[in-house]
Amino acid sequence: MTKNYSLFLTAAALAVLTACSTPPNNVPVEDRSVPLPVAPPKAAPVEEPKDKEGYYTVRKGDTLIRIAFDRGLNYRELAAWNNLANPDDIKVDQVLRLSPPEGVQTVAVPTPPAIEKLPPPPRKSTPKGEKRPYSESAVAEMQKPEGEKAEKPAVVASAAPAPAPAPAMSAEDREVTWIWPSDGRVVAQFDEGKNKGIDIAGRAGQQVLAASAGKVMYAGSGIRGYGNLVIVKHSNSLLSAYAHNRAILVKEGQDVRRGQAIAEMGDSDTDAVKLHFEIRQQGKPVDPSKFLPNR
Repeated sequence: MTKNYSLFLTAAALAVLTACSTPPNNVPVEDRSVPLPVAPPKAAPVEEPKDKEGYYTVRKGDTLIRIAFDRGLNYRELAAWNNLANPDDIKVDQVLRLSPPEGVQTVAVPTPPAIEKLPPPPRKSTPKGEKRPYSESAVAEMQKPEGEKAEKPAVVASAAPAPAPAPAMSAEDREVTWIWPSDGRVVAQFDEGKNKGIDIAGRAGQQVLAASAGKVMYAGSGIRGYGNLVIVKHSNSLLSAYAHNRAILVKEGQDVRRGQAIAEMGDSDTDAVKLHFEIRQQGKPVDPSKFLPNR
């Protein structure tokens, strides 16, 4: 009897322990895992607003003088067309008109003074053609005997593409006669991507001459990278620029004749004494060597 009772107690104890160690099926299990971060959606690329024809949207770093210079315009006229009392007061995203409002006339460039009728120095009336290096096929063709030169050499596929043509020259543009703006060695040639004109070395104080007759459109230091700058307009589409001067000898609105001293060479906003000279046609930089006479 005692033995059976002991077995009964042992079995009961085992049943209680088994029940305590097994969790009930209906008890919820807490999820302690850390959720993975969700990456935010990528923002759509912001497209730079496109300017409507005849208008320009001001961007960071712009100045009215620079906007006008890059388009061959007079910055004072540009200010008047946009009712700007202060030419320096333009704001990012402001839309500027690049032509006069209807009914407003642009001031024409004056006819060159009588001195322009003097016999001009040798000049190029139209831009020169592009010089290209000889290709291997062309050299081989020239080395053939005379009787074997009937066939044309094959076109070289790897030839560099021709640069974009300059705007067409008007009759007025062809009347503009040019001289070199200063004596000195050309130390940097025109490169549309890197140098928008030519650089002429010289000494401090050396005379800078108007390369052709016209009207001073700008005289100052308001365009970064040009230092003391003079801009002369010669026709409705042609202007010339003279940068890095030590001193400016003319004023805005002044008529100048070809060969007149307009500045003194210097090193303003550059690392050496030199003249940076540009010719722009309809605001587009063009190679001055295609307009200046040989020397």
